[in-house]
Parts: sequence; structure tokens; C-alpha cells
Amino acid sequence: MGTKSSNKNLRKASKAKKDEFYTQLSDIEKEIRHYKKHFKKKVVFCNCDDPRVSNFFHYFSYNFEQLGLEKLITTCYKNQNVDLFSQNNSEKAIFLEYTGDKNKDNVPNPEEIGIKHLKGDGDFRSPECIELLEKSDIVVTNPPFSLFREYVAQLVEYKKKFLIIGNVNAITYKEIFKLIKEDKLWLGASIHSGDREFGVPDDYPLTAASFRIDSDGKKYIRVKGVRWFTNLDYEERHEDLILYKNYHGNENEYPKYDNYDAINIDITKDIPMDYAGAMGVPITFLDKYNPEQFELLGIMNTGEINKGIRHEGTPHGRPLVNGVEKYLRILIKNKKI
Repeated sequence: MGTKSSNKNLRKASKAKKDEFYTQLSDIEKEIRHYKKHFKKKVVFCNCDDPRVSNFFHYFSYNFEQLGLEKLITTCYKNQNVDLFSQNNSEKAIFLEYTGDKNKDNVPNPEEIGIKHLKGDGDFRSPECIELLEKSDIVVTNPPFSLFREYVAQLVEYKKKFLIIGNVNAITYKEIFKLIKEDKLWLGASIHSGDREFGVPDDYPLTAASFRIDSDGKKYIRVKGVRWFTNLDYEERHEDLILYKNYHGNENEYPKYDNYDAINIDITKDIPMDYAGAMGVPITFLDKYNPEQFELLGIMNTGEINKGIRHEGTPHGRPLVNGVEKYLRILIKNKKI
């Protein structure tokens, strides 16, 4: 897949608000298996999902009893612009409530699913959707990438547990990184690299380098840089990253920044095991981040001061090595030296 082409396509989609991507069932299954203990007797809310095409609704309704859920609520966005999301072509926005298998056939039948109309358009920011949010325990969905900051801010405001999909570059948003630094948000367990396939609406422009149309005419694109974002804890995030390289004796491999009192590291696996100072690492380091092993000091971004690490009087917030700008780095320190 061509990354440049894919990212260009995503930017176009964001500007046009065509950022409704349908997460594959296999990706949902691989992630949620790490959190099953969190769902017992909980109300799950999928508030960016058309249940007619949503694999989130499919997963939770078919695994309702296995997870021990109390209730599943799903809302569907209906915009008055009929060309916005092609799936949402009903006259009114709807929400579904499912409370489990009543006839014991292990299938969520239509008569067991309560379908109700919303007064508004089903926007997650609307009063009636916020009312449903307040009644829920855990939010699980794939929110619009273009509204990621606002979406997360709402979850934090209402103190909700969540498991959502976003672009890895959301790490660099100051609002999101602040939550990561404060250990109020972290990356999920199952996606650490590569691209993922998403279903897209019928009218989505297939200009990306990698896409397919299945035998039923459904469109799919592959997207790089996707991650799960969550505040549900899981065992693997407390495992130490195994370090094997030394700084002392190999100083030339770890140049210092022009504008920070920190060494540069281009690849997470090259973090030295014997360096006690500040280190600048790629944002994908967070895939391996264990809060007991490392301290997050800051992010090397425009406008970030990072007192005590960034050299005073340097106007440039992004990382510089010998006058050459590096991509954004996260500042860390090893707690276990």
C-alpha cells in the first residue's frame, strides 16, 4: 500500500467529513479479548455505529452472554446532508438497546432488539446521545478521525471507560498526549504496526493505492497508522521492554539534540539499557511503553517548553540533530537504571 496516497486520501476524507470507516470484526475480536474482565455487568455504548453495518454491534450482541454484559446501546448518526454517509439514509436517526438472548437460540433476533427513533440526528454531541452516554459504563467504537480530540474530551468529561480506534498521529495532539503523560490514556494491545482494512460507505472515493470491492459490491480500503486508544488496563502493558544495547562505549550512535539535553533514538529497540538521562524516542515507542519501566517527560513539538530539558533560548521545539529536523520524538527516562 502506498502510505503517501493513503494519507492523502484520509486527509481528503477528513475535510469532506467522509471519515466513517467500518472496523473489521477480526480486529475487534483480537483487541477485546485482552479486556474481557472489564465488561462483566457493564453497559456498553457504541455511539458512532450504524448497527446495520457495524461490526461492533455484531460482536457485542453475539458475545453478550459470554462477556456478561448488562446492556448494549448503539446509536446511528443521521445527517441531513444525504451525501454525507451513504449508509444513513433512513428518515430518522435511531438507537438500539439489546439486553440479551431471551429465546435461548444464541442469536440476537430482531424481536429481541429494541429499535427506537432519536429526535435529533444522532450526533454523539447531541443532548439525547449524551444522556445515553451518562447511562453507559464503557464506550467502544471507531469515532470520526476528524473529531478525535473532541470525542476523547467528551469521554474524559463524563469519566467514561473507553476503547476506541484512532490514527497514531493523535498521540501528538497536545490534548491527547497530556492524557497519555498523566496515565489516563494509553495504546491498546493488538495493533502495533502495519495497516488495517476498513469498510467504507458506497460513495467513498477510492483513490487510495490499495482498495478492494468484494463480491457484494462493498468497498474496503487499507489504512496505515491505526491504533486502539483506551483507559482499560491490560496485563501486557506492564511487561518490561527488553533492552540489550549499551550507551557507554557507543556514544556516537546516540547523538545529542541541538536544542535538548537528550539523546536521539530512531528505533525503539535501540533504547540503551544504561543511560540515565532524557532520551528522545519515536511516537511508536508507546506501543511498548510500560509506566513502571519508563517515565514520560514530554513531547518534542512546536510550542512545548519541556523545562530542564530543552535548552533555554532555543526557538525550535521540534528535535534537531546537527541542524537537521527529526520527526516528532517523545522524551522519556528509564526508571530502572
